[in-house]
Amino acid sequence: MSTRVNYLEGSEWETKIGYCRAVKIGNTIEIAGTTATVNGEVVGKGDMYLQTKTILNKFEKVLSELGASYKDVVRTRIFCTDISRWEEIGKAHGEIFAEIKPATAMYEIPKLINPDLLIEIEATAIIE
Repeated sequence: MSTRVNYLEGSEWETKIGYCRAVKIGNTIEIAGTTATVNGEVVGKGDMYLQTKTILNKFEKVLSELGASYKDVVRTRIFCTDISRWEEIGKAHGEIFAEIKPATAMYEIPKLINPDLLIEIEATAIIE
């Protein structure tokens, strides 16, 4: 039986909602919906590219601490509040994943939990 590892950041939301940033079971890592929030503040208000980069940088830390890297990411799910800005998102995503090419999907949603948040991304990684 595989051991479950919950990756916690100490956020107040982990207790309030009952979630963690990521879960690793065996060689699979699921990263929860992640936004461009750092130390309780939204990074890059109005800047879709910067918010995307901030999220992907947060992924790098989580993956590393769980024994993985970007190359292990097999899927990303992108939720944005304005799909017409897909090129900004794509540019940031492509800077990390151009060679890796995970399966991905991008969805427009009406809003996120904070009106300053423009994008939220989830990821799945499988360690070979």
